[in-house]
Amino acid sequence: MIQRTYPQGVPCWIDTEQPDVEAAAEFYAGIFGWTFEDAMPAGAPGRYLIAKLGGQDVAGLASTQGAAAWSTYVSVEDADVAVQRLVAAGATLRSAAADAGEGGRSAALIDPVGAELRIWQARRRLGAQVANQPGAWNFSDLHTPNPGAAIKFYEDAFGWQVDDLGFAMMIRRPGYGDHLEATVDPGIRARQSVLAAPPGFEDAIAWIATTAPDELSRWHVSFTVADRDQTVADAKRLGAQVLSQNDAEWTHTALIRDLQGAVFTASQFTPPSG
Repeated sequence: MIQRTYPQGVPCWIDTEQPDVEAAAEFYAGIFGWTFEDAMPAGAPGRYLIAKLGGQDVAGLASTQGAAAWSTYVSVEDADVAVQRLVAAGATLRSAAADAGEGGRSAALIDPVGAELRIWQARRRLGAQVANQPGAWNFSDLHTPNPGAAIKFYEDAFGWQVDDLGFAMMIRRPGYGDHLEATVDPGIRARQSVLAAPPGFEDAIAWIATTAPDELSRWHVSFTVADRDQTVADAKRLGAQVLSQNDAEWTHTALIRDLQGAVFTASQFTPPSG
């Protein structure tokens, strides 16, 4: 099986920090069918679970004494060098680059619009191995009231390009479609041609959503689901709060707050062609 890899500048991993990791694992197993592997050695402070779908890595669950939240990591070749580059571009360092066992090396920063950004230098853990399938990560979206400042920073920091499609702003990492076509998704362009996807969609790595002026900027995580309504029912049964639902031309979505307060979107792909 070909392992999924992520070029520099591509979001590669997500995890959630939770006060009660076991309760979080039970919840996400119940709605996404995840199983878990303990990534921390016995006796180590804190917990870190690798969530798996069909035996492949999809996300992480970490213990925290703070608030529950989902985080997004961007792939870099060298975390220490990337920190210097990002700070020079206007980010603020929150947590210095540090090894995460044998998995890789990470750091946390705050971008110029106030959203927390994490970076990942892969070693043994290459990033999410399943994506855009039911129960797996779909996309991360940057929610901010100041998209202009965000775009300037990320274009400088990672070479991203942003296309305003009218209904949304698509972030592209040029060349990512070529990487996918040569590795884990050889049919990406043919499939997107059938769906009449926007030009450059093969390079899409994230989205920008403009929010109200008083909202805090943040990176928001969406998951693919086979049936939005069933996911909503399961989430409610397991004690989560469904904040909103929306039926658009291409997606049926639900905004969900889990038992400990982390918010995410469940998204069912519903193309007009069926």
